[in-house]
Amino acid sequence: MCADLVNLRQFKKRKARLDKEKTAEENRVAFGRTKSEKAHTARINELDERKLDQKRLSSMDQSEKDTPDGNTSQ
Repeated sequence: MCADLVNLRQFKKRKARLDKEKTAEENRVAFGRTKSEKAHTARINELDERKLDQKRLSSMDQSEKDTPDGNTSQ
């Protein structure tokens, strides 16, 4: 009837190391991209934003639609 003794200090340190390694792995996945990958993503985002802006109605077009006769002066 002899139970295994556990040193809690060592257990806590081991758990902290494992948690730190897990966080480091997540960061490598999230932030570990090459410069060319970042540039490629930025270029895609820029093109998408341009396409969206091209389809946007201008503020003048929107204000003309708000008035029944199309006259912007009140």
